[in-house]
Amino acid sequence: MKITHTRIKSILLSGAAIGTLAMPGAALAQDVAQEDAEVDSSVIIVTASKREQTLQEVPISVSVTSGETIERAQIRDVLDLQTVVPSLRVSQLQTSSATTFIIRGFGNGDNNFGIEPSVGVFIDGVFRSRSASAISDLNLISRVEVLSGPQSTLFGKNASAGVISIVTKEPQYEFGGQVEASYGNFNAINLRGEVTGPITENIAFSLDGTYQKRDGFGRIVNLNNADINNRDRWSVRGNLLIEPTSDIKIRLIADYSKIDESCCQTSNVIVGPITAGAVGGIGGRFPTDFFSFDNFVNAVPFNRNENYGFSGQVDWSLGAFSLTSITAYRELTNAFTQDVDFTSADITAETRDQAVSTFTQELRIASDFDGPINFLLGGYYFDENITQDSNLTIGRDFRNFAAFQAAPAALVPPGATPAQRVAIGNAVLNNVEAGLGLPRNSILGGNFLTQERFALDNKSWSIFGTVDFEPVDGLVFTAGFNYTDDKKNFGINFDALDPLASINFVDAFITGATGGAVRTRQQFQALPAANQQALLAAATNPAINTLLPLGVLQFQTQSPDVPNVVEDGRTRDDKFTYLLRAAYQISDEINVYASYATGFKASSVNLSRDSRPLSTDFIPGPGPAGRGSSFAAPSSPLTNAGLNTPNLSTGTRFAGPEEAEVYEIGMKAQWDGFGVNLALFDQTIQGFQSFLFTGLGFGLANAGQQSVKGFELDTTVQPSEALVFTFAATYLDAKYDDFSTGPLGDLSGRRPGGIPEWSLRTSVTHTHEFGDSGTRLISRLDYSHESNVNILDGIAGFNANQFRREVNLVNGSMTLQLNNGIEVGAFARNLLDQQFILTVFPGVAQAGTVSGYPNAPRTFGGLVRFKF
Repeated sequence: MKITHTRIKSILLSGAAIGTLAMPGAALAQDVAQEDAEVDSSVIIVTASKREQTLQEVPISVSVTSGETIERAQIRDVLDLQTVVPSLRVSQLQTSSATTFIIRGFGNGDNNFGIEPSVGVFIDGVFRSRSASAISDLNLISRVEVLSGPQSTLFGKNASAGVISIVTKEPQYEFGGQVEASYGNFNAINLRGEVTGPITENIAFSLDGTYQKRDGFGRIVNLNNADINNRDRWSVRGNLLIEPTSDIKIRLIADYSKIDESCCQTSNVIVGPITAGAVGGIGGRFPTDFFSFDNFVNAVPFNRNENYGFSGQVDWSLGAFSLTSITAYRELTNAFTQDVDFTSADITAETRDQAVSTFTQELRIASDFDGPINFLLGGYYFDENITQDSNLTIGRDFRNFAAFQAAPAALVPPGATPAQRVAIGNAVLNNVEAGLGLPRNSILGGNFLTQERFALDNKSWSIFGTVDFEPVDGLVFTAGFNYTDDKKNFGINFDALDPLASINFVDAFITGATGGAVRTRQQFQALPAANQQALLAAATNPAINTLLPLGVLQFQTQSPDVPNVVEDGRTRDDKFTYLLRAAYQISDEINVYASYATGFKASSVNLSRDSRPLSTDFIPGPGPAGRGSSFAAPSSPLTNAGLNTPNLSTGTRFAGPEEAEVYEIGMKAQWDGFGVNLALFDQTIQGFQSFLFTGLGFGLANAGQQSVKGFELDTTVQPSEALVFTFAATYLDAKYDDFSTGPLGDLSGRRPGGIPEWSLRTSVTHTHEFGDSGTRLISRLDYSHESNVNILDGIAGFNANQFRREVNLVNGSMTLQLNNGIEVGAFARNLLDQQFILTVFPGVAQAGTVSGYPNAPRTFGGLVRFKF
């Protein structure tokens, strides 16, 4: 049956739902939604712009993974989605809940709860504000859509880089469901099930749950080979669908998920001299073979995550209008403890205890006119509260670890043993303590290096909408807008507890040189200028001031609490963004479009121990970087207010907004047995919020401008009913147009780390029918590739080209579907057992060491599934 544009339009306007989109390169033609039985099975119905449309008509670069593809490919969670969506990259790093989503090279916020993600994740229309609340198992999924570029006119909560929208299945009025059990290597056990059916003639329910348990990929050698990088998580979700009349549909969802795991597998890419000498000198062990999956830590890490909430969606048809309301409340608790020096020596561990509560309300109205003009108008409210208590401990080996480094080379005799060097270093520290008036053995002799408490309250609201004008059949002009008002109030209470951290060595020398006559800034400033200069010249000269080399032992230094009389602990942002687009359906098979869109993401707050005052609020005095004299500090707001703490440095409390701009032209085409989508884009983000791990904290800064030009191509070829080929490619030409003020120096003109030039995804699926029996064998093989790329922008002291990554992953599955509902299958992920580095970071308190995370090894198993 030929599908005319008029017929399609009547289908498209039959309802409004969550904004969802599709890509034939990831969705099989037979995976078509069945909302309208009269639609040809090769037409994929999606709901872009919060309205139903065919894939061919969707004038946006989008990707979709169908629930059936997720099931066949054994995609368990969002981490695995990147193997079928070339524009998407997902990474899990320090903990089970530290996940970053990146689209077209843009994304951040994985390990700092003060940073809003540039890629927004929505599950059934509800925004998941932190990636830790968006990592639940994918179960009862209808489809997962990835929208590239800013989506300010479709989603009330702005996302400057793109959106991942996960749509789950609605309850059905016919009783049914499925149960599944799988077992694989590493003793992986996966159980999942779902049941749905009617309660009354206008109320239906569904209940589903998952359970995952798996041994770790790695082993902690010095702790009796205890597991690390294991899986231990479960989830449950309940749905009610209530339709009191033919015009009203109510969907209520409640869900709960829990993670209790030991994460993550870490190793050393480069072992520096401090690791080899200081750690080895106190009897510590450390990994040297990156892909051995051997770990050496003094305690098994843990990550506990609880994520739960409920939502209610009401869709009400009012003749020519439809009204939609989505109300949601969510709670997230996330706690972990990890030995962050990643050695068997007891040096330091990090603990975090985080809590997030979020309330959201979306309300929108859409028209369904027969005339040339239709519109959508919406409002969105967001209220979130975040608290975090965290600390760094001082382990029993920290003092000796520091003493090894404190021993001056001139005092260490040739052939001295590590124990002798530690003894010499301890004697030096004892002398320093005596000279500075500190208790004996107090340097690195307490319980905590730092203790901190962070709080963030974020309230925002927005108005958004679009207007479509179709002067002639097939030609549609769209204009959209979004106005967002965002307010954040934050508090930072930070204590650097080691006594050495609160002593400025430049000032201590001046106090000693003046016989104790100068102990304050006021006393120093009262000296004649010539005396000041003479004292500073001697105090900043390492040959004269022998305390200066001990600055390497001041691992964390004090910073004023926020808010204070200078720093109000507030950000206030508002922005108007808009969309202009023209789309034309050339024929029943081909649609083309061109668009210009802007996007926005509000300021993010640096909720980490690296939070430091802005350079406009504080000017350090002369001396080593980050250790400048307080006595000689120039006039600045914090100094004038008496808030200048010893060894205070500048950085960021927050990063300003991101502002996105994208030009895009595209084509959607679909013929019998062949489909192709192509999008060419030029996307820029001004003020991109760059986030960098610095060793014991996180640096946050705005890149002046980051841009990416490229294209996204996806095709589907179906030569027969039994055989489907897909191919998708993304090409990215990325650059820092302006990034002169980052923590790594001027990166302007360079390609940002971690953004591959090419990303390819391809698959082949074959379905063998055993006559007319209804039994069939489905075989699937897929391949994903990312071209060689620098993993990071760089690490201080190293060339960025030293750390590179190339990805080539092959996955496969085979499922025998019997006509009685029983299915038996086998699967493998990373079939060829490829090894690569996910990311790298500087060794914690170990200058010269670079650590990193390896990818997961090959996994495989078998499953049994029963559908009823």
